[in-house]
Amino acid sequence: MNTKKLGIGILVFLVAILVVIGVKNIITNSVTGANLTTVYGAVGGGKENLLADEEFVKILHKKFKINVVNDTWSNGKLIVNDVVREDGSNYDFIFFSDQRFYDYYKLAPNSEKGEAKRYTVEKGSLTLNTPVVIYSWDTVTDALIKENIVTEKDGVYFITDMNKLLNYILEGKSWKDLGLDLYGKINIDSTDPVTSSPGATYYGLLASIMGGGKVNDENIDEILPKLKEFYKKSGYMNNTPADLFQLYLKTGVGAKPMIVDYEKSIIDFANSDPEGYESVKDKIRILYPSPTIWNSHCIASLSDNGNIYYNVFENKDVQQLAWERYGFRTGVTGGNYDVSKVIVKGIPQSIDGAVSSLKMNIYEKMIESLKN
Repeated sequence: MNTKKLGIGILVFLVAILVVIGVKNIITNSVTGANLTTVYGAVGGGKENLLADEEFVKILHKKFKINVVNDTWSNGKLIVNDVVREDGSNYDFIFFSDQRFYDYYKLAPNSEKGEAKRYTVEKGSLTLNTPVVIYSWDTVTDALIKENIVTEKDGVYFITDMNKLLNYILEGKSWKDLGLDLYGKINIDSTDPVTSSPGATYYGLLASIMGGGKVNDENIDEILPKLKEFYKKSGYMNNTPADLFQLYLKTGVGAKPMIVDYEKSIIDFANSDPEGYESVKDKIRILYPSPTIWNSHCIASLSDNGNIYYNVFENKDVQQLAWERYGFRTGVTGGNYDVSKVIVKGIPQSIDGAVSSLKMNIYEKMIESLKN
């Protein structure tokens, strides 16, 4: 009798295990199995952490039933080369890291430059947005406030006289002229505009400010001499924004009094390294140039599957994740977010003053001039 009961118990136990395994397999297959459509993308840099985020990938699987394969491309190659996968098949979407490349891609290829054919863009928009900001420190910011260059409003710091700050740099004023016990001339460290897309975006902003709010074929030649002088006074430049931001954090106010980067960097840092952020948060200052300029990551959908991926970024859960964890303002105007949801303080709800992204031919002329 006991043996019979034992046998029945073992049988029930085994059946229970099989049921659990079966349910688990059903759940797994429904999320990551053969019923997912594979979507292929050619992707520019600057958003790798978001696209690899486990929660983001789960949303792709569960809500959109797609598995996305991202191949890394540079923006320059995306507008010059025939954008195809290694096996010769077409991509479903292109995810640019800079609006100027996205705008340029929608034009007919320049045969004189040997540019490859373009693919028809079925859907496209400015998808992930982050403004250019200046990162500084409490003591430097206090000195700039005394000079009427920076203004504080509701805990947010704005550079309300960018022209005055740029003139201080061009005139060769030192930090000591501002009453600061810092070595060297006043400077704003940035990545090199000749080799770095973020650096080029920043110099596009400088050109707009120097041009009184606009840059075009008529006035660019008048702006370039002043911009070149600013470039010369800037000294050594990093090529990678991530390296520059890390140097800013690690070497402090003595080595990096002010640097140029994107707003998203501090939010990403605060989430990925809470202890590190806690140690510097009271001294860091985020300064918003008035005006500033947007860095916009733009999707160009090339197929029906690409259209599905395009729609992913209209999902509220995706927008919330992109903003709260990685600092990307979402939507065409960068407006679907709530600043109270991020742990970083001193971030405005909206960016009210921004210049337009410059056209590719203006950037090319600017960069060629700085090279020389």
